[in-house]
Amino acid sequence: MNIAVFAPNAALYEVLIREVTAERVKAHFDGLIIGEVTRYLVPKLLAMNFVCKGALSGGGSATLRMDNLGKCYAASFIRMEIETGDNVNLSQS
Repeated sequence: MNIAVFAPNAALYEVLIREVTAERVKAHFDGLIIGEVTRYLVPKLLAMNFVCKGALSGGGSATLRMDNLGKCYAASFIRMEIETGDNVNLSQS
């Protein structure tokens, strides 16, 4: 399963790089992602992509999980709390 994260501006992207690590993503989904989590940075797009192995228990067509395509992972990922600091603009610039 892949999870992509996009930042609205460069300042927030730097915060995401610091705070949203592969280790934290795996811990956030404790018990749901049984394999390795790899983070790929895409700086020109202010984005990062997480590849989560073993998250769908055999893949979208084989899993018995209710969330067979991983769409609920996105909703859960939004609830991951991070520290942004006081001077970070959270809107687009």
